[in-house]
Amino acid sequence: MAKKKQAESSNFNKTKRLALTGLLFAIALMLSLVESSLPPLIITIPGIKIGLSNIIVMYSLFFLGKREAYMIAILKAIFVFVIRGPISAILSLCGGVLSVSIMLMLMLILREKVSYLIISITGAVFHNIGQLITVSIIYVNIYTLAFLPALLISAVISGSLTTVLLRLALPAFNQFRAK
Repeated sequence: MAKKKQAESSNFNKTKRLALTGLLFAIALMLSLVESSLPPLIITIPGIKIGLSNIIVMYSLFFLGKREAYMIAILKAIFVFVIRGPISAILSLCGGVLSVSIMLMLMLILREKVSYLIISITGAVFHNIGQLITVSIIYVNIYTLAFLPALLISAVISGSLTTVLLRLALPAFNQFRAK
């Protein structure tokens, strides 16, 4: 009887986790669409954005798990493929997967001693690095390292901003998890 109850509880938790991941992905898509309707932050450097949907990836990594964070990053890239095309999708995928991987590695190495801010900034930096590496592979003749300083500065700013926004959104997100 106890095993049956435990199995039912496990199935319920898996279903709840899947539903929450789907809901978070929908929020990530909404944030991505909102951000794409905003004017560019720096007109002379293409692709610099705040990364609002990365708030959802970070939340997933911190509170759901690595599988859900990777799933949302990959699903975001598929969404980008449908909306913006294959090059943007590849950039999103490479930046997103590298970012989640590095944030996860940092969390594992530093355990309890790392803050949301450090993880967020590191994730933003490596998201930009992943995209920069991908661009340099796709467009061989473009000197992409010239963009690195501006991308690193923007990553620190956007990583800091997404940390603030995540902290503001935590009470609402935690209500989803509690139900």
